[in-house]
Amino acid sequence: MVSGTAITEEVSQVEARRLWNAMVKDSHNLLPKVLPELFASVTLLQGDGGVGTIKQLNFTPANKDFSYAKERVDEIDEEKMVYKYTTIDGGPLGKKLSALNFELKFVPRKEGGCVVIWICNYETLPGAQLDEGRAQEVKEHNNGMFKKIEQYLVSNPNLYC
Repeated sequence: MVSGTAITEEVSQVEARRLWNAMVKDSHNLLPKVLPELFASVTLLQGDGGVGTIKQLNFTPANKDFSYAKERVDEIDEEKMVYKYTTIDGGPLGKKLSALNFELKFVPRKEGGCVVIWICNYETLPGAQLDEGRAQEVKEHNNGMFKKIEQYLVSNPNLYC
């Protein structure tokens, strides 16, 4: 078993609060709308979006690795714009990973826009090897998804204000 952390930082021209509102508070609507090629739907299974909420992300056949992932909201800090969640079922769990949790931070920049920090902590299953090339692909894929969300917000400046 190997534990690790992957960190991605993206500078965005979009204000931190707008990204927070879109990506954290309304992700269940935003993801299928902006990324319909990847997300068939996002369903709240339990809760109202706050701590303890469990949501299921249902992927389209474009995702060859898995069809769904269930996530539990662990922490929401509105003031500091920090969001923590854990994948509890589906996704890569049980295939190569035994644990997977995330932290999203939205940090305002004085010059406008913000920095979005995405921290992924994981543990591999005993005997499973982490493929660094595949990890890089996932990171690039996530960056691509973020850029599409950012572009959607830039193109729709009155949303999530």
